[in-house]
Amino acid sequence: MNAPVLIDTIGLGQLIKLLQKKGYQVMGPTVRDEAIVYDTLDSINDLPQGWTDEQEAGHYRIKKRDDNAYFGYVVGPHSWKKYLHPPRRRLWRAEQKDGEVDIIPESAESTRFAFLGVRSCELHAITIQDEVFIKGPHVDNDYRLRRENALIIAVNCTQSAPTCFCVSMNTGPKAESGYDLVLTEILENNIHHFLVQAGSEKGLELLGELDPRPAKESDISKAEKGIEQAAQQMSRSMKTDGIKELLFENLEHPRWDEVAERCLSCANCTMVCPTCFCSTVEDVTDITGDHAERWQRWDSCFTMDFSYLHGGSVRSSTKSRYRQWMTHKLASWIDQFGSSGCVGCGRCVTWCPVGIDITEEVRAIENAGSKTSTPSQGGKE
Repeated sequence: MNAPVLIDTIGLGQLIKLLQKKGYQVMGPTVRDEAIVYDTLDSINDLPQGWTDEQEAGHYRIKKRDDNAYFGYVVGPHSWKKYLHPPRRRLWRAEQKDGEVDIIPESAESTRFAFLGVRSCELHAITIQDEVFIKGPHVDNDYRLRRENALIIAVNCTQSAPTCFCVSMNTGPKAESGYDLVLTEILENNIHHFLVQAGSEKGLELLGELDPRPAKESDISKAEKGIEQAAQQMSRSMKTDGIKELLFENLEHPRWDEVAERCLSCANCTMVCPTCFCSTVEDVTDITGDHAERWQRWDSCFTMDFSYLHGGSVRSSTKSRYRQWMTHKLASWIDQFGSSGCVGCGRCVTWCPVGIDITEEVRAIENAGSKTSTPSQGGKE
């Protein structure tokens, strides 16, 4: 929407203070519990300056960088869905008094969040969740209000992890849309600044209050070079052409049995995934019976109770649960929402305790060829 401009580290600190002054709760990356997680930022000092992450299948560590980059990491265990679609929230409460029962719906979340440090893959994940919660016939009003109140400051990736594969999913590493501001960090010869561009009227207003300086062609070139470097670093990829048909035609492929021998059904992959949205509800009451509450919490297709019907669990085997997750994510999601449910962030690979790699599983089925017959439509596995 505008020509790129430059701010320095002082300007980045001023941006955080400006957002707070405007009533936003600024959320962004910070170091905690030996990981880079998303939490409240009080100042620029809370950012993970000089830290990076080391990732591989089933492996995550943070370590110091050789420079003072603020955004020199990839993605951690948290995604922004924990603020837009919280892990646990109360739906309503009921009070009984003098034989009368009052049901009090929970008020929708009104906090104004400013998300700082949103990567391109995560922007795509938020767009996917928009399709689930506010674009369909049944709108989640709590999500809608959280989304409308959110201001998004994206950061282009200038490095990637071995677990990233956003290039093959067309979701990164450069943010193309869905943000109010986008930053690209540039460090060269002890000069530290950020190329900034607005993507909305809100973003333009913020830039107008920061007093940035115009960017030179050399600055733009350096930023683009950093983004291209991140793209070239990626060693993983996902072949998406015909993937829906590939998975639907191989529902009884022996590879599902092989992966089930390693899968722990721990649900880590769904908890860290920025697009998984499954939830359940639970009712609680106090010992007097005069007060009750209904809570919504995240659930996973890897839990036994998730597919429980009156006769038991529809998917009782690890094989059937892993197959359900992967075929929904990569195939039937397309029929439901018009896109893949995967954005190539690699979290499911990194945070799987046994290092199961979704790109490897797709490739194994593809390379082995079709091994299936028409699957059974009923019964339990």
